[in-house]
Order: sequence, then structure tokens, then C-alpha cells
Amino acid sequence: MKSFAPLFLIATTLSLAAAQPDVHVWEKVELTFHAANHYANPYTNVEVWVDLKGPGFDKRCFGFWDGRNVFRVRVLATQAGKWSWRSDSNQKDAGLNGQQGSFNALAWSEAEKAAMPTRHGFIKPTANGHAFEYADGMPFLLLGDTWYAAATWRFKWNDDDRERPLGPDAGFKDYLRLRKNQGFNAVAIIAAFPNWANDDQPWEIWLDKQVDLGVRSAWVDQGEIANKKPRDGWHAKDMSNEGGRAFLFPGKVPGYEQVYPDVDRINPEYFKSLDRKIDYLNAQGFIPVIEVARRDVTSCWAKYYDWPDSYSRYIQYIWSRYQANNCLYSPVHYDYPVMTATPQQLNQAANRVVEKYGHPPFGTLASCNASVSSLLNFGGPEENQWLTFHQTGNGREHDYYWYLTEIYHAQPARPALNGEPYYSGMADKRYSPPYKYGAPGGTEADDLYVRSGMYGSFLSGGFAGHIYGSEGLWGADVEPGSSPFMWAAFQWNSANQMQHLKTFAFSEGRRYQELVPDANLVSPSETHVTKGYVGWAYCARTPGKDFFLAYFEKDCPQQSLIRGAVPHASYQAEWFDPRTGQWSKAGKGRLPANVWGWVAVPDFPSDNDWGFKLTLPKQNP
Repeated sequence: MKSFAPLFLIATTLSLAAAQPDVHVWEKVELTFHAANHYANPYTNVEVWVDLKGPGFDKRCFGFWDGRNVFRVRVLATQAGKWSWRSDSNQKDAGLNGQQGSFNALAWSEAEKAAMPTRHGFIKPTANGHAFEYADGMPFLLLGDTWYAAATWRFKWNDDDRERPLGPDAGFKDYLRLRKNQGFNAVAIIAAFPNWANDDQPWEIWLDKQVDLGVRSAWVDQGEIANKKPRDGWHAKDMSNEGGRAFLFPGKVPGYEQVYPDVDRINPEYFKSLDRKIDYLNAQGFIPVIEVARRDVTSCWAKYYDWPDSYSRYIQYIWSRYQANNCLYSPVHYDYPVMTATPQQLNQAANRVVEKYGHPPFGTLASCNASVSSLLNFGGPEENQWLTFHQTGNGREHDYYWYLTEIYHAQPARPALNGEPYYSGMADKRYSPPYKYGAPGGTEADDLYVRSGMYGSFLSGGFAGHIYGSEGLWGADVEPGSSPFMWAAFQWNSANQMQHLKTFAFSEGRRYQELVPDANLVSPSETHVTKGYVGWAYCARTPGKDFFLAYFEKDCPQQSLIRGAVPHASYQAEWFDPRTGQWSKAGKGRLPANVWGWVAVPDFPSDNDWGFKLTLPKQNP
């Protein structure tokens, strides 16, 4: 297995008293301030910022409390040239106010950008609004993994770069090394993952009705409510890290002060441990997708704390802490509409961030893991000001991919991806009722279902990319009796096939960004079985009808046709093997369209799933 390139320095800490060195564009610059005054709760009482000016840039950039009397503001240069800043706060504090400085930003060379893709700049929408690219225009197809517990000790941090085998001794760098070699370029992380400590209590409980919470516990998941019996192996998990837990205890929920923390008292030491992982991801060319919290923390939050201001303050804390890292944001992991604040309440909190602090100063995009569709959950610009790209998720089977097509046609156009598709190994008895459409991890059937999620979602409009998931991994299972352990799930072949999606998409360069999804271009495209991963087909086509991509799930009928082609034209035709990433000629390599623009699809090379491409040569005979 290839070893990592050396870890390049990606952050510069500037001393306010010393001469400030040159930096590069898109390189984090950390400004550190020491408050002169004492504050009972610096997290809630103090807001610090700098007014940053540079070529084509003049914005206020907010900072965060980082323990004791330390406050930091993280900034960067978006263009080469001279940059200057001046600090201020909402307090009369000589340590925070009136500081000033400057730095010079240099451009990266093309060779330097090739060594670290994040040097191309932050992720932004393409001109047509349907896909991603870096700030310098280089196309970016997100290929992500679900490392929701990456902030915790379950993804062990080792200071050395020694390779460890995938097993109990494996750590964060070992897992990242694997995924980098498999072509991944992003990971989804929940900044403060729930389930704080092993407390010998079942993971699935209702809080005492006598307390009249009206919600389920913030740190538990759904359970067997009728008989109150926990399922085997499901108990509260320790989700702390070297710095402890994300928030302090005791909390304010009556009778449950040691169950639900005080979300108005943050623990910076926890996030310092996360900082080095976020920095390391960027240094290896990865984009972290940072979700501030899971939806089941928000119900108690909304009832027992000052909503929306308290939650808005936390969103802004995470967003300001990582605003100079190349990442994507989400104000909540909203995967299921129970144990959660309502979408209207969540919109209110996230909108409050934009109203008070503005959008992230360097253009970081924000979305939300969805309960089927972020458009369905949070609406369009009339309902939210914060959302700048869309996701679908937690609607697993091929019947749900259509929601990406609905998003594609919504206005304004926004990039979209499936953030929580079919999870590899999703045949687990712990689900109630058991999930009946999945297969054991590591099997050919499981690989097949994962591919359906990848290609079906992509061709339904998910041109921003795709996020992979698996059992054992999303919850970082390491407890005795866990099945599977996370290091076993990391090695399933389904993840190794994610890289082929990029080969499929980029077969005509960045032209995939011009595609318009339309499954009806394939006939037939559906069966009567709406929940599953076989028998359906998907297609997308450029407006000029000169480029088609299609995907046929296993058990699609032979003698399908693709319609909507140029009548009487002759198309180059190729098969794509999603198991190997190889292209090959379809038939003799050329297929005619008839008078109605129908192209007969040759028999599939085998009885498995296949990708398919039609291209119209510029000089079509």
C-alpha cells in the first residue's frame, strides 16, 4: 500500500507582536488574542472578530473562545496580495480590541496544487449550479465516507506516521490511508456525536414521562417502546476524546442533569482534538463535511434552552472554528423526523446565524443530511437563508433516487448528492423492524446494492458526488460483541468500488456537469417493485443530445432502448463495468438512432449491472 506524502504545513499562527511571515492563498492563518478581562462564560458572553481586507475582499470574520482567556480568529487569503486586519469584540477588552496586522499571500504553483488538491481553493457550485468545482475552476466530484464519530477516540490519533494493520490498533491515519488509496476525497463528521459515556443503560430508552420532557433523550436512539427491552449489544457509547466531552456537565434538563449536558457550556479541549484531524484531512486533500450535531440533541435543546439563540451560537462556534479549513458545513444531521426539533425550528436557528454573522466569510457551502430530501425538509430560499447545496438520504432504495431529480429542477439551481444511501452490510437484526432489503457486508449482493445507490443517485441528479456508508463504521463499533467491528467494515469491497464512479463521470471530462437527469429516456426504466436495488434503469443526457450516460441495475430486461437521441444519427456506444471501472465497446462500437431518435441497446455483456454511454461525434456521418 502506498504511504502518505509528507504532511504539508497548512496553518500559520501569527504572533501579534512579531513580523508576520508570507503565507499562501487558501492557507489557514490563525490570529490569537488574550482577553484582559475575566468572563463567567466566555463562550456565551464574548464575541470577537477581525475586519479582514485584501484583494477583492472586505468582510468581518468572527472568532471563537478556545479556553482560559484565549480567543482565536482563523482567516485566509482568497487571492494573492497584501492582506490586513483589525480586531474588535462586543466587550470593552484591551486584549481583544484594536489589535491589527497584515500578511502577504502568495499563489500556489500548479505542481504544488497537484500535490494537495485542497490548494485549488474552497468548493463552490459550477456556473450552472448543479455540480461542484474548486475556487480555481477545477472540477470536484465528492466521494465521501461516513466517519460520523471521527472526532472521538474511536478514530485513534497517533502522532507518528507508522502504518498499523486494520484492526484494534488501527487509527485515524490508517483508515484515511486506506480511503485515499481507494479514491475517496471527503468524509462526513458529526462534530459532537451523541452517547457520551458507557453508563450501563440501554441506548434505546424513553426519558421518564413524569419529567414531562415530551421528547426522547438527546443521547439515545429509537427503541422498543412497547416492552422496554433493549436489544443485545446496544448500550450507550463513550464518544469522548483526549479532550473529554464536547459540553460540560451537569446539564439543565430536570432530573437528567448527568444525561443531557449543559449545551451553553462548551469544552474547547474536545474541539482541539478535532482540529488536528480536520487539518490532517485537508493536508491529505480531503474535504471534511462537518455536521455540528445529530438531530436527537435538538429536541431537549429546543425545550430547555434559549432556542434558537443557544443553538445558533453553537452552529456559529463550529462554523467560525473551521471557516479557514477547506470543508463543507451542516447545521444538523437530520436523518429522521423523530427526537428532533422541527424543520421550522432548525431553519430558524440556522437562519439566525446568517442574519447575525453573515454567511461563512470564505464561501464555505452548507447543506443538511436529510430525511429523504433537504428540499423537502427545509424548503427553498423562501424558508431558509443558510442552505447552499442539497442532499438526499435515509431513503435507501431506488424508489427514493427521484428526489435528486426534483432537486435538480428546483430553483435556484443548487448542487446535490446522496449523503446517506444504502449502507453496506445493512442486513442487521438491530433495526426494528429488521431491514429486509439489504445483504451482509462483503458479499456480492451487498456490493450490487451499494452500486445501485452510487450510479442511480448520480444519474438522478446527484452530480455533486456521493457519500458511502456502512454498518459498523457509521457508529464506529468497537465494543465486544459488535458485529461488525469498524475495522472489518472498512475492508468491505463495496467501498473499493466507489472510485469507479469518478471514472464513469469523467469519461468525457467535466461534461457530466451538463447532464440533465431523466430516467424516462430509458425504456423500460422501472418495474412494479419500488423498494429494492434491481430491475430499474437511470439515464441523463446533455441538452444537445450528444452525450448520454445510463445505468442498468441487475435484472433489467434485455432489448431496452434509449430514446431522445438525434434522429438518424450514429452514436459511439460503450459499456462500463462498475465492478472494475473498465470501458469497452458496445456491439461494434456504433449504434444508429431511428427516425424517432430511438437507440436499441445491445444485450448486456453479462447478467449483472452495467453502465452505458452514447456520444455523438462532432462530425457525425
